[in-house]
Amino acid sequence: MAKKRNIPHTYVIVFFIIIASAILTWIIPGGEFDRMDKLMPDGSTKSVIVDGSFHHVADQPQTWQVFSAFFQGFVNQADIIIFILLIGGAFWIMNASKAIDVGILAFLQFTKKLERIQFLKKLGVNNIVMVLIMLMFSSFGAIFGMSEETIAFIIVMIPLAISMGYDSITGMAMVYVAAHLGFAGAVLNPFTIGIAQGLSDIPLFSGIEYRLFCWFVINLVGFTIILRWANKVKKEPKISPMYAADEVWRKQHESQEVNFEYHTPKAAWYSYFMVLISLIGFSYFYPETTMRIGNSEFSGFVLPITTALFAIMGFFSLRKSIHFFILTLLLFTIVFLIVGVMGYGWYVKEIGTLFFTMGLASGIAMGSSPNEITKLFLDGVKDILSAGLIVGLAGGIIVILQDGKIIDTIMYGLSQSMNEMGKVASVGIMYVIQTGLNIIIPSGSAKAALTMPIMAPFSDLIGVSRQATVMAFQFGDGFTNMITPTSGVLIGCLGVAKIPYDVWFKWFWKIALAFVILGFLLLIPTVLFEMNGF
Repeated sequence: MAKKRNIPHTYVIVFFIIIASAILTWIIPGGEFDRMDKLMPDGSTKSVIVDGSFHHVADQPQTWQVFSAFFQGFVNQADIIIFILLIGGAFWIMNASKAIDVGILAFLQFTKKLERIQFLKKLGVNNIVMVLIMLMFSSFGAIFGMSEETIAFIIVMIPLAISMGYDSITGMAMVYVAAHLGFAGAVLNPFTIGIAQGLSDIPLFSGIEYRLFCWFVINLVGFTIILRWANKVKKEPKISPMYAADEVWRKQHESQEVNFEYHTPKAAWYSYFMVLISLIGFSYFYPETTMRIGNSEFSGFVLPITTALFAIMGFFSLRKSIHFFILTLLLFTIVFLIVGVMGYGWYVKEIGTLFFTMGLASGIAMGSSPNEITKLFLDGVKDILSAGLIVGLAGGIIVILQDGKIIDTIMYGLSQSMNEMGKVASVGIMYVIQTGLNIIIPSGSAKAALTMPIMAPFSDLIGVSRQATVMAFQFGDGFTNMITPTSGVLIGCLGVAKIPYDVWFKWFWKIALAFVILGFLLLIPTVLFEMNGF
């Protein structure tokens, strides 16, 4: 009998990619573009490439650096790694209360009641619930570029998907894939469309009508694929490549089937008033908040109104049980995350702090001592540590390519391939370049700064609108984010979901290819037809 071949560990796969990147630094000559600071429409500055400035530099072949790249990778990705550890610790404290289990059980009981309605039963209540969840995350991705934030929601959605009879891949798709479908549609995403259009000297968020259409089409295709997979898994669970591994999640949440003891300790009221007093203080110092969506903005008493809602919902949830109060804390953590991102420009530091505070408030509400809360937090950090480590390891890939001075050379070589081609072929080549670069440079804003100063003027020469060039960047930046091992967010989410990278790659590569083809088809009208903003 042939010996079963062992599948390499995710760490091993990443290390081999680093070695392959180092080998490329011995083959591809070193090169650089000159760069300058450009003033953006929002008043910030961005380092951009000077057109026509490419020049060769001394080769920097990488050897022993394949080992030191790990260290620098951890340094470069420190914010995401710390974010993951904070999230893991905070949710472990919250999980100790069984509040999420109670919430999932209550949610499932609610969906069973909905099945009594014949119309909803025919459509499939679970299908409706999944579409609403995915639509929410896709909207977040399209409007404010939700990406790193998905790591926090994986911890909640995987148990929900398992409880609904699906697998961890479905849970991952409901959050991470849905958000990145929106990220690819990028209707108002300031981190991709905003920067790319600013660097291309075209009106910010112009061409929104066609991008809305593209977002709808991308979601339609993506949601259909996810729903079909989910329904297959529900009918035959063992077809999932994660069936055996998901036993960890199934065992972890078997307690949902038992009767919970609903109670409200005095400590929960202390936690409620501590949080409420803090929110009142923030509302006093920040009575008005300016929320920004694309070019639009509106000001209002967002924090005072949200604080009042917390006061009411927190009070009534406490009268029911501590479990529902902690779920209320989770709900308002999400609400303040949205307010923080859209109103105050929050990133992973502020969001991680928010979830950390949620964990502490949950621990206090349970009546846990400081030592008990600390122990729970450390247990959560230990559980999620492997997810944080792989993010740092994957960051080493970028370090090797950058230190080897070959990223600009690759970019220059690809840009030269567009000479003397038709409009459709040229925009297609731009798309291929952006898609390929996204595998080694998953940061949308960094890639925009690298490519748009070259692509935008070149598009003028070949008669392609700059808006079409931005669309090529948008799609090229979006779809391969969901499969590239250099994406710290993807690797982090997979680590939290306990899905090995090779399993995800095998499941998703055909889907990714379908989206890449769809992206090209959606680009064709941008060069063949007259459209608003193009």
